[in-house]
Amino acid sequence: MCTTFTYHSPKIRKITNLCQHTNIGIAFRNATTLHQLTKPKMPNQTPEHEESGVYKLNCNICHVSYIGQTNRNLKLGFQEHTRYIKHNEPQSAYALHILNSRHEYGSISDTMSLLKHVKKQSLLLPHEQMYVQLFHHNNQLIPEQHPNEQNPTFQLLHSRYHTSHLTWHSNNTSTSTRTSQFNPKLHTRRSSTHISPPLYQQ
Repeated sequence: MCTTFTYHSPKIRKITNLCQHTNIGIAFRNATTLHQLTKPKMPNQTPEHEESGVYKLNCNICHVSYIGQTNRNLKLGFQEHTRYIKHNEPQSAYALHILNSRHEYGSISDTMSLLKHVKKQSLLLPHEQMYVQLFHHNNQLIPEQHPNEQNPTFQLLHSRYHTSHLTWHSNNTSTSTRTSQFNPKLHTRRSSTHISPPLYQQ
């Protein structure tokens, strides 16, 4: 007869001492199994709408967006915007757009998405203005949200990105063109007709 204990402690030692002069065998095993030790740990991911930062709210009719920022979680911000709409209080540009245009909005999962998770409150406004300028430049911003004056820094970054993107695309295109024009048969023919220098004769 054998008894197995999952851990070792002073209480367990007292019990095992009582079994020393009996026919009961004592064994110990670890509570942590090999499967538990090798099981990969799942990352602790916070749901998107529990984060703080810069977000966008979509209009389901005209498919343009409102850009906002909050130092709380996005769910509270969504509740505020929908409360303005339900109470006919256009206190935000998004509520003004929905009420004046008689457009529709959906659930938080269909309407709201996180653009940039920002922890520092001092960085919320700069990131928000960057996305406002970006969406306005791409004609994706609701007309009720008027962007501030064109930011020279944003224009410089956007122009440099556009220029570098065109340069990269041009370089890749020219490289692929040279590669496609390479003819291995012609290369082989030139190699086969190469004349070796004559051997030195005494």
